[in-house]
Amino acid sequence: MFLGIDIGTSSVKAVLVNADGAVVATASRPCTVSRPHPLWSEQDPEQWVTGAIAAVDELAAGWPDAVADVVGVGLSGQMHGATLLDRNGAVLRPAILWNDGRSFAQCTTLERALPDFRAVSGNIAMPGFTAPKLLWVAEHEPEIFATVAKVLLPKAYVRWRLSGAMVEDMSDASGTLWLDIANRRWSDDLLAAGRLTRDHMPDLAEGSDAVARLSADLAKRWGMKTAPVIAGGAGDCAASAVGLAATDPGDAFLSLGTSGVVWATTDRYLPNPASAVHAFCHALPGVWHQMGVMLSAAASLAWASSVLGASEAALLAPLGDSVSGPSPVAFLPYLSGERTPHNDPTVRGLFAGLGAETDRNAMTQAVLEGVAFAARDNLAALNATGTVPASIDLAGGGSRSRLWARIGADILGITVHRIEDGEVGAALGAAHLGRLAATGEAPSTVCRKPRRLESFTPDPARAAAYATAWARWRRLYPLAKEYAS
Repeated sequence: MFLGIDIGTSSVKAVLVNADGAVVATASRPCTVSRPHPLWSEQDPEQWVTGAIAAVDELAAGWPDAVADVVGVGLSGQMHGATLLDRNGAVLRPAILWNDGRSFAQCTTLERALPDFRAVSGNIAMPGFTAPKLLWVAEHEPEIFATVAKVLLPKAYVRWRLSGAMVEDMSDASGTLWLDIANRRWSDDLLAAGRLTRDHMPDLAEGSDAVARLSADLAKRWGMKTAPVIAGGAGDCAASAVGLAATDPGDAFLSLGTSGVVWATTDRYLPNPASAVHAFCHALPGVWHQMGVMLSAAASLAWASSVLGASEAALLAPLGDSVSGPSPVAFLPYLSGERTPHNDPTVRGLFAGLGAETDRNAMTQAVLEGVAFAARDNLAALNATGTVPASIDLAGGGSRSRLWARIGADILGITVHRIEDGEVGAALGAAHLGRLAATGEAPSTVCRKPRRLESFTPDPARAAAYATAWARWRRLYPLAKEYAS
């Protein structure tokens, strides 16, 4: 048996996976985000640890025999979060998360500090990444920065608490702006631009490497026969890719989680920072990937649920499984700013086209379409680099919705596949990495394409209508930018 633990933004999820690669059981615990000031997004790292332990406690209570047989553990996690530790391992402040936009000014500072910054990092400096967050701390909380001994990303912090090992994998490290992604090692030049050194970094490993063992106390707590191996793991997107077996060049998926990702696996490092496409290491050796990223995907539907006073299911049910064409209302899903293609942390979302006749259904449909339009922006950015997927799998919480899949196919103009276990992709991928670390098997043996439940091909009439609507939708960004400023 194998255990995967995903440190998400809204929850911590644990899954048990058997030797056939099937999910046996899942458990999760919620997490809360603090937003004390505009653009800020923080979490208490203790939530991740207590959530992970509680989730595995639940699995151990409900499936004791299966948990007893666990031999490999993998972790995945939200990327970019800055967890700052002093020399004694004490957390110095709340973790600054991936969707925190306060450090936009420090992005300029970083790029000026190293003239060939983008050439070395392969990516444009964005406030979501880790390096500018540390510069913000240096400038605004210098007494804290002076005592920083280690910087860990969320899953690396949890692994340290579970095992005592401070290790980071290549995929998660790619999102720090401190990694030489082409050569898969820390860059002294990038670190120096951010006033740090290698001493502040954890060790590096591939996601499928065995890097630690679970502590004896936790192994005993969960009734495990032996303390299982812990893998290097992956950032949540790369872990989802492992779970979806998006491990070969040309594989692609759209993740509709809290954030949204359009992913494409590549056999080499293909940077294109000018397009705001991320070029990162994959969690497996010798493989890279490109991503377009939107900061509010399923989070947009959750927000609409909150402000409209109805559950997500209640919002979606009246719309059924298909719509006749675009909503008369348009929605920009920039609730926390945006990355691809705008790299704009300050822009905010908006509704356009509201009238006295506008009802909840039209607004809900607009939210789904707005996220899909943003995904088309992301896909267009990948297309501009020469990466042109023929079809795309749908993952994340949004994959539950047949309607969203159908709208996505019509807007993206390519086939969208709903897949089995699409909601547990990151945790499943983490479990696969735990298996690879424990057994030494080849990734092709462990990472199997999920069963496709349904495939949605673009409807020609709706696709044409959505192409027109997308062009009109894109013209709203300057208005949203002006309003936000």
